[in-house]
Amino acid sequence: MDPEIRHLRAICAIADAGSVTRAAARLGISQPALTGLLQRFERSLGGQLFERARTGVRPTPLGERALQRARLVLADIDSFAGDLTMAATAGPAELHMGTAHMECVGTIVERVQTALAPVDLTVQVDPSAISLAQSLAHHRSDFAVIGMSDDHDVPLAPELAQRTVLPRLPFFIALTSSHPLAAQQEINLADLANESWISPPGADDGSLASLRAACRRAGFTPKIRYEAPSGGGRQLIQSGRAVQLVEPTSAGAEGMTIRRLTGDPLRGRLILAWRRPRLTEDQVESTYLAIATSYTDHALRSPTYAPWWTAHPEVHPRTT
Repeated sequence: MDPEIRHLRAICAIADAGSVTRAAARLGISQPALTGLLQRFERSLGGQLFERARTGVRPTPLGERALQRARLVLADIDSFAGDLTMAATAGPAELHMGTAHMECVGTIVERVQTALAPVDLTVQVDPSAISLAQSLAHHRSDFAVIGMSDDHDVPLAPELAQRTVLPRLPFFIALTSSHPLAAQQEINLADLANESWISPPGADDGSLASLRAACRRAGFTPKIRYEAPSGGGRQLIQSGRAVQLVEPTSAGAEGMTIRRLTGDPLRGRLILAWRRPRLTEDQVESTYLAIATSYTDHALRSPTYAPWWTAHPEVHPRTT
């Protein structure tokens, strides 16, 4: 059996994930299907590519050689396809951008549009990381700014490239300004045990599971009483009927206060993902800098977020 591109992508995914199960999830196939593909490929090569270890799998010497060649071949294939696609679409074109719902989304879109000019930009704003990832996988978007919960990884299609914008960011809490806890600069999660909660947006991404896990560690089970789209629960918060997790650049509104949670019990990260054939390396770099500078400006202007941001230079993205 001659090697195929799917075999090369499969062994690279297994090596990167350190586990056949995790690699299967990233590739969007079942674990038995990936195991069968690997075994057939190993039989065709006449040797084992991976051996089981206590923490997962690791390449054998033959596997190391196969991986080295596979990565070179895949890089050439991706470059080949990207060069041809960009050549075919040279000149003014349209790119489709996806982005998580953030306070700074307007600034991000404006600066990305400027960075990519004269390319026209259309934008999908969606709180769901899974929805944004699927739009990329099904070619409905060309690139996306995706927020993920720290303890729940949303798998991306193997043909997508990605780059971390922020390796770590905290989630804050929004509550009515008349709440007794609103006078504090930061709030212990345990002190919110008796509150009614609005479900986090993108609950299918793992954000709701992360909230419940953090609350369990704090000694209580959150009362999830409301579901509302991004911004849709503002009146519930202002009236004191509910509290909600928010991304840290959130500015709040009249009658609503944003506060940090003590110890950052819920965290996430922000990544830039793109379809390789649709963006050149220069466009990726320009887009990354536009996102990084926009986010940094909003973080520094936020009276709640700025102290945290200044105290954690290790998470700052490159802005030049």
